[in-house]
Amino acid sequence: MMWYGGGWGGWFFMAMFMVLFWTLVIIGIVALVRHLSSTPYGRQSGRPLSSDEPGQGSGKAEDLLAERFARGEIEDDEYRRRLALLREYR
Repeated sequence: MMWYGGGWGGWFFMAMFMVLFWTLVIIGIVALVRHLSSTPYGRQSGRPLSSDEPGQGSGKAEDLLAERFARGEIEDDEYRRRLALLREYR
């Protein structure tokens, strides 16, 4: 029995569809793995605030302090006091 009208044309189309099918399956698996292993938006990767580079950890700490102040977790005087303390030991 010959498919797609017979001859080599049928085998060529079947081979192309098979390659396309497996390519889409592999791309789907890779996309699913990347989606499941990525961190959600707004969540940090769990790395510590300090790092080996000088000044890098204090900038992150200042950002975290500013976020807490913006959310209303700390008052103005406490924010200024902690910010001065962070900058003093930079």
